[in-house]
Amino acid sequence: MISGLEHLVPATIILVIVAGFCAGWVDAVVGGGGLIQLPALLLVPGISPVQALATNKMGSIFGTTTSAVTYSRRVHPDLKTALPMAGVALAGSFCGAIVATSLPAAVFKPVIIAALAAVAIFTALHPTAGTLTRLRYTGVRHFGAAAGIGLVIGFYDGLIGPGTGSFLVIAMVGLLGYSFLAASAKAKIVNLATNLGALLFFLPHGAVLWGLGLVLGAANMAGGYLGARTAISKGSRFVRIVFLMVVAVLILKLGYDVLQENLSGS
Repeated sequence: MISGLEHLVPATIILVIVAGFCAGWVDAVVGGGGLIQLPALLLVPGISPVQALATNKMGSIFGTTTSAVTYSRRVHPDLKTALPMAGVALAGSFCGAIVATSLPAAVFKPVIIAALAAVAIFTALHPTAGTLTRLRYTGVRHFGAAAGIGLVIGFYDGLIGPGTGSFLVIAMVGLLGYSFLAASAKAKIVNLATNLGALLFFLPHGAVLWGLGLVLGAANMAGGYLGARTAISKGSRFVRIVFLMVVAVLILKLGYDVLQENLSGS
């Protein structure tokens, strides 16, 4: 038995494995796997929210690394854009994790719901958006816009997290002009950096449950590999459909959270 899992019943370990695999698949296709993985971790007996968040980041790194490598080998994303964007996103995520210790996530949730709804409406009303790569900017303006996206979404990932991959995809499609498939390939590289940035903050605080994180990471890797292969074979149209589904679930989940918080506070 892996250290740290001795107190867990087999059903709980199976739940974590299944959740990690499904989350890895969703994350590789369009992002948003944290919607599956983080709630599953919160069901583990004795785990604190901070431990769940930190362990979720550790597991996600395995999946995003696997899907990033798979995309890089087959789609060949523009690393001149992706790598600087990832570097800025890592710094933003680290800062977001620091702020997360002092600001309640509930403050931002209504704003996020509104942003997601706008993203869903835009994507649904523009069926040709993201089918082909038509870059909106060139040169310094392109790299500046990419860095801005990386910084803002990286900060968001460290602060709250849900839907980071989806936000990265739609920002690269809507603001930069990439296709959904090309955006997903770059999003994995940037998302890997945001996960690492948050994890660098959590590690010194001893919040990561290593045994659980390694099991979760293995499942996430398998899901990430299969998800990346599926997205590559199905193309941008498939990624767009999955994207709309994930965004819809994100809106419902965050909306439910806000409703519950309002009811409990009244």
